[in-house]
Amino acid sequence: MAAYRIDRQIETLGAHVRGWRMVLGLTAQQVAERAGITRDTLRKVETGDSSVSFGNVAQVLRALGVLDQAVDAVDPLNSDIGRLRADKLTKKRAR
Repeated sequence: MAAYRIDRQIETLGAHVRGWRMVLGLTAQQVAERAGITRDTLRKVETGDSSVSFGNVAQVLRALGVLDQAVDAVDPLNSDIGRLRADKLTKKRAR
């Protein structure tokens, strides 16, 4: 069941990536060139293909100008629980 949810979320992420491309009025070719990937790889990102490397997804987000937003979204210090437990960030290992 967990794999199904992850697949759906990856597909949603891909749809959001495509949405950003459309909102910005960019063609697939333009984004692929800016990201340094092929149009086929961009298609895989936009359809939520989990075989695409994390680096390629990051390159696409950078090409769309939303990589900083994505990085900020997962910053633990941008959440209440992360700020409450900020002392845990200095540990060498998570347990």
